[in-house]
Amino acid sequence: MLISQLIRHRRGEVELATKFGIQGSPAQGYSGIRGDAAYVRSAAEASLGRLGIDVIDLYYLHRRDTRVPIEETVGAMAELVTAGKVRHLGLSEVTAAELQAAHAVHPITAVQSEWSIWSRDVEALVVPMAAQLGVGFVPYSPLGRGFLTGMVQADTLGDGDFRHRVPRFGADAMTANAVVVEAVQAVAADTGATAAQVALAWLAAQGRRFALPAVPIPGTRKPERIDENAGAAALSLSEAQLDVLDGAAALVVGDRSADPKWVSQGREA
Repeated sequence: MLISQLIRHRRGEVELATKFGIQGSPAQGYSGIRGDAAYVRSAAEASLGRLGIDVIDLYYLHRRDTRVPIEETVGAMAELVTAGKVRHLGLSEVTAAELQAAHAVHPITAVQSEWSIWSRDVEALVVPMAAQLGVGFVPYSPLGRGFLTGMVQADTLGDGDFRHRVPRFGADAMTANAVVVEAVQAVAADTGATAAQVALAWLAAQGRRFALPAVPIPGTRKPERIDENAGAAALSLSEAQLDVLDGAAALVVGDRSADPKWVSQGREA
């Protein structure tokens, strides 16, 4: 509703993406996942109403409801496209098989999943499937939830910080994973860039390696970080620098989710 106050006057400047599938809210807590057709329709209508718009450019399934065939969920999403309420469909944290099944129902434009120097499990199956189908990839947490910038320490996480629930943010794991930050900082010093820019440039290089568009979405609370992150587009890493980062990535300790089945990694396994 807050965003609607901006886009009502600047809708033509915005490619708007939003999600559905997780019930509840950050303020009230989350109560579950739904992917049945009726919920797909009601969630879309609610988003359109809150945003004050007629059409959603990219509509994501936030998490797969494993109780419901993905064909049902995507079929209902496809009906929204036919009705002119949605332009393109996206999926988040799906497996390669789920992506393939969904794409057979209606073309999928983008997959949004965690992908970064220290979260590379998607490269085994999901990213190759996306490349094969011509689906773009939208890496979330491309800066490792801040860890890859070198600004996150075990003793600086607040008591209520959700990262305490993520295994790789445990004190021992963070100590072990410091080798990844050191590699990123070394490449940053070598290129005259920041650690964040190196992490984002690495993802751009991975997109080229896998022959698919990779458009990361780094989060920030500070306006100046937007300019810093955008500067990564001009940074090109050498093969030697990529080798340094790849080598460090192989040493990461700890899962990226407290519940592996919450993300594609657990269901792929």
